[in-house]
Amino acid sequence: MYDYIKGVITMIKNNSIVIENNGIGYSVFVSNPYSFELNKDCKLYVYQHITEDEHSLYGFHSLEEKDFFLKLISVKGLGCKMALPILAVGSIDGIQDAIERENILYLKKFPKIGDKLAKQIILDLKGKLNFIGVGISDDELQVENELKEVLLGLGYKEKEITPVLAKVNTSLTIEEQVKDALKLLLR
Repeated sequence: MYDYIKGVITMIKNNSIVIENNGIGYSVFVSNPYSFELNKDCKLYVYQHITEDEHSLYGFHSLEEKDFFLKLISVKGLGCKMALPILAVGSIDGIQDAIERENILYLKKFPKIGDKLAKQIILDLKGKLNFIGVGISDDELQVENELKEVLLGLGYKEKEITPVLAKVNTSLTIEEQVKDALKLLLR
């Protein structure tokens, strides 16, 4: 599984870009290809989607955008190719707000999203998007995700972990963060 690719943008297509790293050009689907500059170095966070008949890479400017995409594709009936245009058209804050307020009309403005799928998005994601770090830097979000993965690995559930993540000091080492988080979880 890939986490990110650092390289040079060598081609911009309608719905994807090509990023070259060590002489290999990776074709990556992105929400807005024209937000990238040709022949510029770039760090692209990626998600590798593997199905029976396709291996695809989806790219994002930030970890926040990638995490939001992963939440979207967890919705029943919403695949990668439908989730990507949602990121292109709407802001993460706006989409998150629409889900929390159950604003079906806002969600229906996205391509291929009808009444049924808009309701499914709300059903599956309402109350589950609080962890997304709006206003948090990529480094802080990466540290928070690492702590979250450690706690999930220890057997805690996501709903137990989410409130604790905001209370742990991210400037501490990962070991100290885990200790602090465990103290909070055991209260």
